Amino acid sequence: MIITEQKPFEEILKNLEGESKIFIVGCKLCATLCQTGGEEQVKEMKEKLEKEGKIVTGWVIIDPPCHILETKKVLREKESEVNSADAMLVLACGGGAQAVREASNKNTHPGCNTLFLGVIERFGQFSERCSLCTECVLEKTKGLCPITLCTKGLLNGPCGGAKEGKCEVDPEKDCGWQLIYKHLQELGKLELLKEFQPAKDYSKLMKPHKRILERKT
Repeated sequence: MIITEQKPFEEILKNLEGESKIFIVGCKLCATLCQTGGEEQVKEMKEKLEKEGKIVTGWVIIDPPCHILETKKVLREKESEVNSADAMLVLACGGGAQAVREASNKNTHPGCNTLFLGVIERFGQFSERCSLCTECVLEKTKGLCPITLCTKGLLNGPCGGAKEGKCEVDPEKDCGWQLIYKHLQELGKLELLKEFQPAKDYSKLMKPHKRILERKT
């Protein structure tokens, strides 16, 4: 899931200067779980904006706003409220904010910072596990990503600065390759460490990405 944090209210208010009528969009998926753009947070934002003299023409929680077709459909159902707004405030990830802009053709303000792709450890606790590097090496490390776990993103073992299982860049963090070594040792797969991993093809990280699936006939 996409992990977000809500921007400081002072920053949001500054970005809305000169715009008195606001329509708020929240997210039923990731932002709801992150407590940054669910129904509760949208209602809180509505109340705070109104205390500052803003008029909230309406609000909606979309499932999810990063789905452009779904967002267009939902906003059409709220057409009068959207059209009467000066701007859209989106409490979701950057993808959701951009989809809302495309669907509404309105000046759109992101209400959240997009942090990382993460997993849910338990309620309210998230950790990054994947760096979206386009060339997955999890097979070679049996499910632990060196690109993400290693602060330096090393592909063929630890650097020379790791000490007592901790990262030299941040001694509070476990060395990613130490974790990988222990995992492979437990699986009896240490021989995998002898396989050299060539440099990644970073041309595949050229943005923006696009992927179109062919329809099966």
